[in-house]
Amino acid sequence: MNKGKVTKIVSVVVITIALFLATISAMAEESEKQSGNRYYLGESVKTGWDNGYKGDEKITEGDVHFNWKIGEFYVDGFTSTVKGEDNTPIFLKNVGDKVQLWFSLKQNIDKLNNDENLSISEDSNGFDEYFSVPKTNFGRGALIIRKTDYTNAKSDPIEYKDYLAAKASPNADTEVELCEEGDYEVALDYEIKNDPRKIFDVSIIPTYSNYKIFFKFSVRNGNSMVYPFDVKTKGELSNTSVTENGFYLDFANSRYLDINIKKEVLNEGANGLAEDVRFNRPAKDGEEYTEEGIYTITSSNRYTGQLTTKRIYVGKNDVLKAVAATGLSVKDVNDYIANGAKVKNDGSIMLTSHETIPVDEANIQPNMATQDSAKGDFFTDNLLWFIVGGAALIVIIVVIIIVVAVKKRKKPKYVNIEAFTEDQEVE
Repeated sequence: MNKGKVTKIVSVVVITIALFLATISAMAEESEKQSGNRYYLGESVKTGWDNGYKGDEKITEGDVHFNWKIGEFYVDGFTSTVKGEDNTPIFLKNVGDKVQLWFSLKQNIDKLNNDENLSISEDSNGFDEYFSVPKTNFGRGALIIRKTDYTNAKSDPIEYKDYLAAKASPNADTEVELCEEGDYEVALDYEIKNDPRKIFDVSIIPTYSNYKIFFKFSVRNGNSMVYPFDVKTKGELSNTSVTENGFYLDFANSRYLDINIKKEVLNEGANGLAEDVRFNRPAKDGEEYTEEGIYTITSSNRYTGQLTTKRIYVGKNDVLKAVAATGLSVKDVNDYIANGAKVKNDGSIMLTSHETIPVDEANIQPNMATQDSAKGDFFTDNLLWFIVGGAALIVIIVVIIIVVAVKKRKKPKYVNIEAFTEDQEVE
């Protein structure tokens, strides 16, 4: 193979790899921009005119806004949805999910529904009664968003005035907000001008109508995890852990979980040591528990039905340590100890026969946060392997082609010696 052919092959390889990487990069960017399912929200209704957008009339035939949409709102980046009591959608997210609200403009706001007489008008004295937004210049469409947090505190409405005019172009999806846990109320208020009567481009008594798209939705964490940490080492404690220092709870910003904690201690009774429940109450984020006892933490998610239970032992009592670690009853542990068994540091029990009753691994709850992180988006999480694998495959194919070509070039040309000798003898 000559040098020119090798150069051409190398050039093709470089261009192919570059195109491959560019394609993967574009796909990854699009996947990052909009991930997960889509859920569309809201539809336009007629509100009357200059009444604070408080009306709620269905758009019927004969209305200038009949049978066409100004745009669409949708939410993506969630794992699943459930319905609230008032049929409001609740979007459940896991670790790594980014729940986002988007708006897609479907119209040329200067020529609505391809009608030169219809346009989005500037609402110079707009106000919104529901959100208590006073009279102001809404511009050509006003987007209003209000969030209510887990304490039921409503934030001040966020106003995006002149929203429709600020959109770059129709059919361009624009991110409105990145949504964390909470309840959301959204309204797009806009005014349509109908100008069918013109004389020499001068409007003759145009008419105006107000419309809105209004909807509600909620965002919640989909897991049911609460995380106990050692008060001194700050290390996370797994189920059946033993600590002499005590622990505190971290809710990991999951504000809508039902979390209870039960404390049990050993009291001297007529039949020896027995478990005694000291309290069973709702837990608090960041609360510390340093007194001796077995603590059972129960975390439930009312939206998914998931339930997670962890047991932590605080103190140095061998009986309680073994009860927490093995799941055995106090009576059983006492019986083993009475027969010469020893409780090890991790709570497992060493019998006189040198057999061990191990920590009850079956009771250990899986680390759901880790599961959620690993779940992720397959394409995004494995993007590097796609790139490396694809590039490597291309290089291998090209190398094989070059090797085959070089071998063909070096293949020796065989001469028929006998024929050559015969020719010489004839001469």
